[in-house]
Amino acid sequence: MEPEQHDSEPLNTPDPWDQANEAAGFTTEHAKAEAAEAMRLLNPLLDDETADDSEENYAPSRLAAAYDEITDSLISAEGNSAAQRVYQALLTRTGEANPRPRIEPVRRLAEYAGAPQQQFPVIQVAGTNGKTSTSRIIASLLREHGLTVGLMTSPHLTSFTERFEVSGEPINGVELLSSWLALEPLIHIVDEELAAKDQGPITFFEALVVLGLCAFADAPVDVAVLEVGMGGTWDATNIADAAVAVFTPIDLDHTAILGSTIAEIAQTKAGIIKPGSVVVSAAQDPAAAEAIAAAAENTGSPAYFADQHFAVTADQAAVGGRQLTVRGIGGSYDDLLLQLFGSHQAENAALALAAVEAFFGAEKPLGEEIVAAGIAAATSPGRLQLIGHEPTVIVDAGHNPHGIRASLSAFREAFQFAELAVVCGVLAEKDAAGVLGQLAAVADFAVLTPINSERSLTEDALWAYADECFAGVTNTVADSVADALATARQWAGEQDGRGVLVIGSVLLAGEAISVAKAEGWFN
Repeated sequence: MEPEQHDSEPLNTPDPWDQANEAAGFTTEHAKAEAAEAMRLLNPLLDDETADDSEENYAPSRLAAAYDEITDSLISAEGNSAAQRVYQALLTRTGEANPRPRIEPVRRLAEYAGAPQQQFPVIQVAGTNGKTSTSRIIASLLREHGLTVGLMTSPHLTSFTERFEVSGEPINGVELLSSWLALEPLIHIVDEELAAKDQGPITFFEALVVLGLCAFADAPVDVAVLEVGMGGTWDATNIADAAVAVFTPIDLDHTAILGSTIAEIAQTKAGIIKPGSVVVSAAQDPAAAEAIAAAAENTGSPAYFADQHFAVTADQAAVGGRQLTVRGIGGSYDDLLLQLFGSHQAENAALALAAVEAFFGAEKPLGEEIVAAGIAAATSPGRLQLIGHEPTVIVDAGHNPHGIRASLSAFREAFQFAELAVVCGVLAEKDAAGVLGQLAAVADFAVLTPINSERSLTEDALWAYADECFAGVTNTVADSVADALATARQWAGEQDGRGVLVIGSVLLAGEAISVAKAEGWFN
């Protein structure tokens, strides 16, 4: 019996994968489009029908840009790792808040390293307030003259390499590590010599200064601008003989180390004046001016003082900073635009300009266009710096009564808020009552916070100051800077017209910037 015959028909069972794609709205056209995009991403040299003919969209340009981005990222990561290695090694030494009143061990270390401080001229900047801003403006003016400039400032805000700039950029961490690896064995030799004399080893700041000078010599630079760490006579930077010795306003600070009067402090700071130096000073308290003038006379150094030999002759607030006119030592410079807030920054700019005039010969005017460009290009991070929007958050590195007074004057002129939250942290060695007392006058809400430093006031101490200094202001004490910022930002965000000012310490300013970046609200 033959089997029964049937007309064969093709099976039409749906593919489960196709059914799932269809249910998800994913079609064959979608698949083709995604495949094409994947090919473009994997190979930018393929034609891109969506791109225009501009240079940045030209496929080879896009490939080169992608390569540069990856390379820069790798170099940055390597540099950060190298710089951190140096920083961690330095942190094993006595901290910069505890300087030793000595200079000879630093000279000895520099001699072993080849006396890098003698390989370029130096402009040295001492004082109590405004040192960093003045140093940065000097460096900017020198760069506009076509010079390769090394700039050393302390402390850093967020990155250790900020302390050493070459040509306006933080030094590459790998280059810094290379200088450190050459210097480290020499430090150990000096440590052994000091131990044999029952003296303490090279400190953080002593090693830091010689490291920076070595890095500048390795670069090499045409001129170095050195911010004095503390005092002057025995500060580690004073192993250099300054071509120009610059003095920002001198006031009471670090009194336990430098002395209890302005005269004592100024005498120590005036120790940076050497035979052959040209002295340029801001307007000073009479006691400070007398000490500086006496040191200049003793060394036969010409001295130029603000309001006598140079001055700000016009100054007004402008969008993003100041517009000012300066009568310099050698010339007059009109309508300069400075991207920093406050009349004190105009005074810093005039001081910096006079210092650069002195460097080039004092009596000869500088090119007006060069001066205008140098002043306009100057920046000073952490000085009334806007770091956040919605709500507005501003940080400032003011850390003593004189600096707070100047910062608050500039703040009132540049910013207008209906109500203000103040986030403040203070180091234990500072005049906390003098700092917080001034801040209470502008605060509608105060959040005090310990800083991530062993030198910070504790929470218990901050509560005591809160009761004493902010008795008439709503206040609280946070566990950390991050918590303090969250509390202040929440308060400010509850009503229009509110803002946040973070002030009281350079370390606080840096920590606030780091928190803003980590949390994704940094401006």
